[in-house]
Amino acid sequence: MAGSTRLFVKAPLGEGAVVALGPDQAHRLAAVLRARSGDTLRLFNGRDGEWQARLAELRRGAARCVAERQLRAQMPEPDLWLVFSLLKRSPTDWLVQKATELGAAALLPVTTERTNADRVNLDRLRAVAIVAAEQCERLTLPVIEPPRPLLAVLAAWPAGRKLVVSVERAAAPPVAPAHGQAAGLLVGPEGGWGPAELDALLQHPFVVAASLGPRVLRAETAAIVGLALLQAEPICT
Repeated sequence: MAGSTRLFVKAPLGEGAVVALGPDQAHRLAAVLRARSGDTLRLFNGRDGEWQARLAELRRGAARCVAERQLRAQMPEPDLWLVFSLLKRSPTDWLVQKATELGAAALLPVTTERTNADRVNLDRLRAVAIVAAEQCERLTLPVIEPPRPLLAVLAAWPAGRKLVVSVERAAAPPVAPAHGQAAGLLVGPEGGWGPAELDALLQHPFVVAASLGPRVLRAETAAIVGLALLQAEPICT
């Protein structure tokens, strides 16, 4: 049971490191997973790989682990950013969960001409990302930025990073794999891009318009399809 449990921690990890777990993690271990002192579990912090640890102490509201041995070294991951027009709460939660599973390095919510939401709980979104990373065996967490206007994000976009913009009902080539290069994906709101907004987007030299296929997808679906296509690998025969 506990040996397959993965937990994200902020503390450094190394042989013999003592790691204190938070109250929520202690509650989950005790009440949900029925863990006991002496059980093993796996820890990661986004920097030091994944470590097997032994649960040294478990009591109400607190737990303490001792790291024993490294199971996986920290490895490079895709450098893909997802820029998305802010959605309502449930679709945004779902998008963050799935984008974390797909390895997005950064999530940048933006406001656009037709955005239909105006606020977000960053602490909740980061909690959603932690649970997703624990479940999918990812070694890092995505950076989740506070919402900003799309124009502000474009003005600060780093040189050398391509930004693929998903467009509907337009003659555009399909999304091409990033082949390990730094890239971003921009997905618009449920109402689509305004004509002037799309024209302004395409004036930037780093922006590439691309199609996700013949169907009109929901915004959160488009984000996941785009991330998958950016990481597609050739099929060997």
